[in-house]
Amino acid sequence: MLLTGCSSAGKSEPVPAVSSQGCSDSAVQDLVGQTASPALLEEARRRAGALRARVTGPQDSVTLDYDSKRLNLDVDEHLVIRQVHCG
Repeated sequence: MLLTGCSSAGKSEPVPAVSSQGCSDSAVQDLVGQTASPALLEEARRRAGALRARVTGPQDSVTLDYDSKRLNLDVDEHLVIRQVHCG
């Protein structure tokens, strides 16, 4: 009963395209040098076929777990993408 406020009955949202093989960072290498933004992160995630994506900066703490379905955009202090990789 408590979950009724979170229900999405009647709503149909598109399911993101995810590759059955996980993440393909080669599909988004052209993003190196661009400035990261929420919209660009989502576009990169979709193009790479990743389930998840994150932006990591030079001072960010990140988990060291490997996730083959996660795309990582490594940025500098100005949010310029320096490296793109899965994991």
